[in-house]
Amino acid sequence: MRVDAALASLREGRPVFTVDSTGAGAVVLAAHGVDMKWVAWTVRHTSGLLCAPMSEARADELDLPPMVPRNQVTLDDQYTVSVDARHGVTTGISAVDRARTFRTLAAPCTSPADLVRPGHVLPLCTHSGGVFERLTHPEAAVDLCTLAGLPQVAVLATLVADQGHVLPRAGIEDLAAKHTLPVLDIAELLTYPRAEYAHRGARGAARLENRAVPAHLFP
Repeated sequence: MRVDAALASLREGRPVFTVDSTGAGAVVLAAHGVDMKWVAWTVRHTSGLLCAPMSEARADELDLPPMVPRNQVTLDDQYTVSVDARHGVTTGISAVDRARTFRTLAAPCTSPADLVRPGHVLPLCTHSGGVFERLTHPEAAVDLCTLAGLPQVAVLATLVADQGHVLPRAGIEDLAAKHTLPVLDIAELLTYPRAEYAHRGARGAARLENRAVPAHLFP
């Protein structure tokens, strides 16, 4: 099953490619244990804008307020203030620095005092219903970390082609094959047989139906 392959990849510290209903792809890594090598690789193959999707509860624990008082983005992405790790970083923008910031965000022992604001990593709050509430890359990233048994903080960036446009599906598959990485359609998570998702399905199905998501996506 492709979800299982994705979970195994995350546990090994390797990326997963997620694909949404528009065909746009993203690199997903577990922030817990992410290293400089994969952060640098992600920067090379994406827009370079690296986000840290996390649960709303985690954002509250780290005292990460919304970036703006009134969100006007079409996809309702809930960005918080940007951050760097307080300790062990220099400018904050290098791959080694951003990897440390991601690990700091995921570490259970991290407190708000361990982060400086603003910084070079963009935390992003996800909805509590996960993909049952929004079939988007941020929710998929956090749900994958949850199912993998890892802290609910991810690394996320949009895949782009060398020419600068969003990488098409064929390009996503080619890049995944070249680096032996799993590709996962976000909708596949809706039918993954885990008890973790049972309560989410009941709570989130109505929200998805109200957004005219096809009924066949539900188990």
